[in-house]
Amino acid sequence: MTGVRVLLVDDQALFREALATLLTVHEGVEVVGEAGDGDEALRKAAELAPDVVLMDLRMPVLDGIGATRRLRVEQPGVRVIALTTFDDDEDVFAALRAGAVGYLLKDVSSARLVEAVQAAARGESVLQPSVAAKVVARFAQLPDTSTAQERPQPLVVPLSERELEVLRLLADGRSNREIAAELFLAEGTVKNHVTNVLAKLGARDRTQAALRARALGLL
Repeated sequence: MTGVRVLLVDDQALFREALATLLTVHEGVEVVGEAGDGDEALRKAAELAPDVVLMDLRMPVLDGIGATRRLRVEQPGVRVIALTTFDDDEDVFAALRAGAVGYLLKDVSSARLVEAVQAAARGESVLQPSVAAKVVARFAQLPDTSTAQERPQPLVVPLSERELEVLRLLADGRSNREIAAELFLAEGTVKNHVTNVLAKLGARDRTQAALRARALGLL
């Protein structure tokens, strides 16, 4: 059985080679191609139909932000994870606005990277803990210009105490495995709790759940 099909996009050939070697030793991940800039990434993505693209942001010809924005339009089923050296606010929010479902730094562990790739392929968002904190902090700073009718309504079905614990940890950017270790639960149990949390919050992914929870005063 083939794993998650991954396209590597980075202007440094040595880094791409090292990353490909690192990923191919893990079951469940298949590196299907590489690209050295955003323009080449678009061509390779159209040709190879990857599930996930690991996208550097600062590249020649077409940068990662531009490539991510075009991929969202041209191939909406492809999930993009920004994999970069920089975590300044401008890059983070530009990547997320462009359509990236994840943002990781290049010093991430191989195990966490593989988890992130697999999570992205399942439709989940994956954020470096420091990046998740930036997103929540930025949302909290936004002015409240909504009317009473537009404000988020209380949950029809409230979260249980355990679901609230899971919510707080996923809002910190923890993976299911990390949440399981923190709460002494089976990883499958955590996955079920995450599914319930997303459903109760009406959120499509972990990032949206964290933002909605903040708006509702749950975090």
